[in-house]
Amino acid sequence: MGERKVIVAGWFTVEPEKRDAVVESFRDLIQRARNAPGCLDLAITADPVDSSRINNFEFWESEEALDEWRAVSDPPKQIAPMLQVEVQKHILQSSGPPF
Repeated sequence: MGERKVIVAGWFTVEPEKRDAVVESFRDLIQRARNAPGCLDLAITADPVDSSRINNFEFWESEEALDEWRAVSDPPKQIAPMLQVEVQKHILQSSGPPF
């Protein structure tokens, strides 16, 4: 059996007045990740309902691709403390159409 795809998904919160700056600080990382080998998608976005929440979604071809990216990702310096964090890594056994 081949490598299983990986999803890293969840959210974290920061002070509402700092949220947009935090999201913007990830712009370069997002662009680089989307061009990285094995990255199928990556998004770090402001939540439209909760002014303190930032949503995180990553989709990788394999854990190896994710690990290789993590080794060179060079994330932005933390510009605001995370108040709450709920992010999990999911290793896919199967997937298919959503409907």
